Amino acid sequence: MKKIAVFAFIFVCFIAVLISGFFIYNNQLIKILYSPLPDFLTSFKNQQVSTINLWLPSLGNPIKTTIARPVTTARSVLLYDLTDGQVLFASNPKEKLPIASLTKIMTAIIALENKKKDDRYLVGKKDLVGEDSMGLDENEVLSQKELLYGLILHSGNDAAETLANNFQGGRDAFIRAMNDKARSLGLSDTHFTNPTGLEGDGKQYSTTYDLLVVTRYAILNFPLFNEVVSTFDYAIPQTSTHKSFYLENETNLLTSYPGVKGVKTGYTPEAGLCLVTYLDFGGHKIIGIILGSDNRREEMKELLDYSLKSLRVKPPAHG
Repeated sequence: MKKIAVFAFIFVCFIAVLISGFFIYNNQLIKILYSPLPDFLTSFKNQQVSTINLWLPSLGNPIKTTIARPVTTARSVLLYDLTDGQVLFASNPKEKLPIASLTKIMTAIIALENKKKDDRYLVGKKDLVGEDSMGLDENEVLSQKELLYGLILHSGNDAAETLANNFQGGRDAFIRAMNDKARSLGLSDTHFTNPTGLEGDGKQYSTTYDLLVVTRYAILNFPLFNEVVSTFDYAIPQTSTHKSFYLENETNLLTSYPGVKGVKTGYTPEAGLCLVTYLDFGGHKIIGIILGSDNRREEMKELLDYSLKSLRVKPPAHG
């Protein structure tokens, strides 16, 4: 009888634990109690959108392979397979570095989440900053989509500033929204001081890890972003509010490496050559990020080849 009583007590305790676990799960406290690892997917409300995907990949050891690892000049590299959720190549993925025009990935996100109701973006004199430009003139009026093509394809600093200065609350509010978005995505190693990536406005930096999360968010949530970054050239016809524009994509593997869908280049003397590439090939979707390279084009090609071979996928023929 004592043994039966003991077994009955254990069984009742087991059922109680199961029931408690069920209610804890439904109250979403299980994430705190049973999910200490940073590899998870959840959603929550914020000011910009009703729900966002908070996704933090676990950066364990890269996939084991007997293939010789590429040697790069880059200060930081990360290639991640979104399909299988695994690191393919990593070098200093958490090092804070300047990111130049890769900043414009976040600029595009904030613009897309806060489109003006009238879709009219007035170009001001202060928007006509130096370096890369889509060729805007003061007092022209463009749509958000037109500016996004100029932002990505020509890496237009004038397009970035126009989007920021037309934001509700102005440029400063736009930059705050960029940093708020980084925090809402769970990123602690990213900071923005302007919408362009140009040096001189304070300390602006990120990591290849954080850029992976930001790029994935943009790819999964904004069809227009995917359309723009995967376009090689784009003609904007003249209208009553602006002249015509012809834009070519500077993402230099878009037409030379089959399966590459863009995303963005970047360069300043401080940042070096930077590149974020999205590859959809052989049943795998891979995001690759290079910061501080001397030869981003050739190194990214080698890294993509290496990543596909690691996944036992034959790389495509490319130039």
